[in-house]
Amino acid sequence: MKQSIAHIALVVNDYDEAIKFYTEKLDFTLVDDTPQSETKRWVLVAPKGSQECCLLLAKGVGEEQRSRIGNQTGGRVFLFLKTDDFWRDYGNMKGRGVKFVREPKTEEYGTVAVFEDLYGNLWDLVEFKNRDE
Repeated sequence: MKQSIAHIALVVNDYDEAIKFYTEKLDFTLVDDTPQSETKRWVLVAPKGSQECCLLLAKGVGEEQRSRIGNQTGGRVFLFLKTDDFWRDYGNMKGRGVKFVREPKTEEYGTVAVFEDLYGNLWDLVEFKNRDE
């Protein structure tokens, strides 16, 4: 049996502002943007070169969903952006105005820094040492 995670839903305030952030600040690819109804869209973004898992940008509907925007994990790091060149991507992201809340640190497993997306969700930018995580 083979299974994999296809998409991870990320609750956003607005489709277009989220697309702009992920494609312009993080240099992700817009994989799909298909209207589902007058108010709902199927929006997928993924890091360039990513082949399996995409982020599904899901517009928050109703008070409960909107209350989770920017804090889907109670303040913990939510997503991990793996890179093959930490310093290249760190420099590019900082140059595009991405806010890093924890500066780069060398750990036993690799180099890591924590940044916020446009809503405040925390991400790790990480380059692993000799591991295929």
